[in-house]
Amino acid sequence: MSAMHTPSRPPRARMPIHAMIVPFPIVCFTLALLTDIAFWQTSNLMWQNFSAWLLFAGLVFGGIAALAGIIDAAFRLSIGGDAPAWPHAIGSLLVLVLAFVNSLVHAGDGWTAVVPMGLALSAATVFLMLVTAWLGRAVAVRSHAGVAYHD
Repeated sequence: MSAMHTPSRPPRARMPIHAMIVPFPIVCFTLALLTDIAFWQTSNLMWQNFSAWLLFAGLVFGGIAALAGIIDAAFRLSIGGDAPAWPHAIGSLLVLVLAFVNSLVHAGDGWTAVVPMGLALSAATVFLMLVTAWLGRAVAVRSHAGVAYHD
């Protein structure tokens, strides 16, 4: 008589580590845009301080996510070989560069630290993040990242 083997737990899908860290800089940079808009409308310096701290936190978590992305790409050669992976990586790097420049602009004092250049850089960062996220999602779908196959 043969017994059916039932696994004690379901198989785990291997999800890229950077995919779990990336939401933090996305939220920080998006909130930095919103706090820049709030500063533009109210002229309250509190919003400028919030923007500066959100940019800093986004850069820290973005750097961690970039490191995790490099490690993921090194160990999953199938993702690194796809065509959309390089535009996603370059776009992510450009997002961090824009955010860094934006952080330098926000280091100034008063109205000119945010309006108009800081606000424009925040908007450009969020727009580039949307494009990069779309490219990253295309990579994840094509490589079936996070999908477990059953035998």
